[in-house]
Amino acid sequence: MIKVEGLTKTYSGVTAIRDLEFSVAKGEIVGFLGPNGAGKSTTMRILSCFLPATSGHATVAGFDVASQSREVRSRVGYMPENVALYTEMRVQEYLEYRAALKGVRGRRNRQRVNAVKELCSLRDVEQKLIGALSKGYRQRVGLADALLHDPDLLILDEPTIGLDPNQIRQVRQLIRDLGKRHTILLSTHILTEVEMTCSRVLILDRGRIAASDTPANLAGRVRTAGGICAEIRADAAVLERELSALPGVRKVELNPLEDGWHGCMLRTDAGRDRREQVAALAAAKGWPLRELCREQVNLERVFAEITQSGEI
Repeated sequence: MIKVEGLTKTYSGVTAIRDLEFSVAKGEIVGFLGPNGAGKSTTMRILSCFLPATSGHATVAGFDVASQSREVRSRVGYMPENVALYTEMRVQEYLEYRAALKGVRGRRNRQRVNAVKELCSLRDVEQKLIGALSKGYRQRVGLADALLHDPDLLILDEPTIGLDPNQIRQVRQLIRDLGKRHTILLSTHILTEVEMTCSRVLILDRGRIAASDTPANLAGRVRTAGGICAEIRADAAVLERELSALPGVRKVELNPLEDGWHGCMLRTDAGRDRREQVAALAAAKGWPLRELCREQVNLERVFAEITQSGEI
């Protein structure tokens, strides 16, 4: 569905993205992540034909975004981070107007407007002025707008920004449902949202793709995936020295608890479980041990590891 090769964009001598290369297959829901200024919004604007690239090549559904922009626009639904809406219009008339602008007219106009209102739960506010709507409903109107022409590809830039937890859950479920019929490129800073929604993750850092894989595979590859949590009662200095001397232990962090207990976080080399060594050491030293487990690595840890170190 999307193929990007050597894509570069420069603003007044500042390079936002450089030699970007990635692809998205039809039917995928792909999380597009990166720190602020990494080039995510620039890339999405190029793919949706809102912005020309300085160099490189990108296609959507086989059509070139530079030379065949009309064909690309008819196949892409783009919801920017800050949705620009006509606040003096009512929801119904706004959607009818936007559908007509996208070439959806006559009976199909009414059908598509009714369909997206139902899909985005806008029936209750269809006759309200957009300017009187809450942030959550405005986001829904923006998403409905992106869906009006039934596009093959949806590009969603921070679709849940400003929403409350209940609204976020509703939009998350909606995105999962849309993924059954559409290819979706989703940019968000809510990493749990990506873990629960996306089949694959692209992490952009300093204008380049730093990682591309499933959330589970990225967690397995991250360098600090060998974390161990323990609670041990012992002298802090002795505890830190002895734990640090274990093979494969890179760093020990202690957190004092009650009655001489310490919470211990061990950063270990990935690929081998070191819990048996910790248990054996505690037994040999006569240290009481009341907790010992592997640290669960989530996408937040993976993201921090990649964007801070530049590699995994």
